[in-house]
Amino acid sequence: MRMLFTGGMVYSREHGSLLPLDLVSENGVMVSSGSRPSHLTADRIFDLKGLAVFPGFADVHVHFREPGFSYKETIAAGSRAAAHGGYTTVCAMPNLNPVPDSPAHLAEEEAIIRRDAVIEVLPYAAITVGQKGEGDLTDMAALAGRVAGFSDDGRGVREASVMREAMRRCREADSIISAHCEDVSLIPQGAGIHAGRYAARHALPGIPSASEYEPIRRDIALCRETGCRYHVCHVSTKESVAAIRQAKAEGVNITCETAPHYLLLCEDDLPEDPHSPDAGRFKMNPPLRSCEDRDALLQGLLDGTIDCIATDHAPHSAEEKAKGLTGSAMGIVGIETAFPLLYTHLVETGLVPLSVLIDRLCFRPRQRFRLRGGLVPGEPVALTVFDLHAESRVNPDDFLSLGRATPFAGWPVHAVCKLTVCGDRIAWNALTEG
Repeated sequence: MRMLFTGGMVYSREHGSLLPLDLVSENGVMVSSGSRPSHLTADRIFDLKGLAVFPGFADVHVHFREPGFSYKETIAAGSRAAAHGGYTTVCAMPNLNPVPDSPAHLAEEEAIIRRDAVIEVLPYAAITVGQKGEGDLTDMAALAGRVAGFSDDGRGVREASVMREAMRRCREADSIISAHCEDVSLIPQGAGIHAGRYAARHALPGIPSASEYEPIRRDIALCRETGCRYHVCHVSTKESVAAIRQAKAEGVNITCETAPHYLLLCEDDLPEDPHSPDAGRFKMNPPLRSCEDRDALLQGLLDGTIDCIATDHAPHSAEEKAKGLTGSAMGIVGIETAFPLLYTHLVETGLVPLSVLIDRLCFRPRQRFRLRGGLVPGEPVALTVFDLHAESRVNPDDFLSLGRATPFAGWPVHAVCKLTVCGDRIAWNALTEG
């Protein structure tokens, strides 16, 4: 099938801006970009006048909950939500039942992906058997060719000796470790927020910054020793940014991600009553930290220390998120709101150039995780189209995800996704075709 995307303003990485170009794809592969040939015919023609065309976004950190927890999210719902947010590739974390820690267990997840996904969904395998953060390691050599990488997300690998051996095996398998850096020995029982001003004011146990940056410092030393490709999940502290910046300067093979909520919020945005049912939509791990941490993350985004913006889309049931900051499950949804929020509140305000935002949502994650797709001739089609002038507000009732917990409910946004195409599949379409 040949598709023509005409009349839109297409993002050019070379120029870092939007240019008037037409795009042509055939059988799911991009074949040309430029002026529309006068003789061209197409099976489907999309009139994109007044709209912006971007390469499909890539999220290297999502939770789609299948198999095992489909009441929270399904691959069908999660992938549709991703397409609604402009994403054409996502990497799904292994917090599942069964844990994808063997070829047989991984096959269960792969079967659901083949059946239900409307975009490219790449699974992670666990680092440790059972995703326990300790004990035996998975057979990375047997799994590496089938997964985006290896992660025990939700748990830090506790012992340095275990992480060292994991890095060694991962390097031999030519894969990547995507690490949840958290030292639970530094966290009081029941802690759910940052150990800062908010925690002190409400006499609540908090999650200290050291529980994140100390494991990162440990792993930097191990990465320097082993040469493993290493990626840090959901960075949230200024000390983490500083450590990663220094490691990069020294040539360590390290990248990192942060999430939209850490770039746009801080502990000052937490609800005054931490026990109110509504407060649960502000609870995630790591937690919202100080405004100084947020500012350091923004600086890290601008100077290249932070390579990717990943949503850590983590749906839970309404009941699990209605128990305040102390009792609610960790995690919020975000894959449908990431680009609209970041474009409106970072790009339009002049804090971050559009080129930086698209680089961290698309180009760098694809490069680091060796993901194909985009607007380049010869590559699988991966594109998304936004109306950058549409005004709306974040409304959880409009989400396609089964999860509804977002700290951004009611926030104004000026970007609405109109079309997402992944290969030869129209994953999301809110256009009137010509």
